[in-house]
Amino acid sequence: MTSAGKPSKKDLKKHIQSKASFTSPFSSKWRPLLPKNKDFILRTLKDKIIATGEEAQGSNLTRNGWTDSAARWQLAIGINEVTKALERNQLQLLLVCKSVRPHLMTNHLIALSATRGVPACQVPRMSETVAAHLGLKSLLALGFRRCSSEDKEMFRDTVDAIKPRVPSLEVDWLTDEAAAVPVELTADLEEGEEQTEEAKEEEGGRRAQKRKLEIESEITDSALSCALRPLKVKRIVPNPAKKRTKLKKQK
Repeated sequence: MTSAGKPSKKDLKKHIQSKASFTSPFSSKWRPLLPKNKDFILRTLKDKIIATGEEAQGSNLTRNGWTDSAARWQLAIGINEVTKALERNQLQLLLVCKSVRPHLMTNHLIALSATRGVPACQVPRMSETVAAHLGLKSLLALGFRRCSSEDKEMFRDTVDAIKPRVPSLEVDWLTDEAAAVPVELTADLEEGEEQTEEAKEEEGGRRAQKRKLEIESEITDSALSCALRPLKVKRIVPNPAKKRTKLKKQK
């Protein structure tokens, strides 16, 4: 006979082992484009890239698209390059291909774009329509960089035409007022860096140290306001069907 405090062997067999994990209460999703806006964005992108390639190469067009250093610098191509440009607050518009799988590859761009105040959206069939004209096999993300002078911006007309058709981003944990804070702070940091360089030349770094302390205090005082939500515990049962994989015997 088994004691009352200890479980029997049958109870141990019935017990299903599981792992506990926290699930995030926040879910970031891209807002869909209207069909007319989707067609307009694809057509505008395609026409502009073809026209830019013709201007850059003239009659010597290659089958793999165009290569112009000035135009290429104004574009951020690919998920990694777009992510770095967003972190440095260099973009003024972001377009992501909807066919990217898994979605986790581009979900982080939603919060990054919202905190920087950059219009961003998913565009269906962007890779199929635009990639070949850029000399690429696929195009998962395309960003347009800011330029110091408006006269040098080759894609200014394209950005101005697409921006009004991009739906606004919605992030659960970020309010509209909080979303504007990091952009202003980034601008202050850039001004602070410029003033720091001038101060080092004029007064040997005294003003630079003072300005640095002021910026750090501004960042500390202006914390993002967000509403806290309870975390949920999710139970993960490994191999719920209890299927055993047979090992192949080596001959």
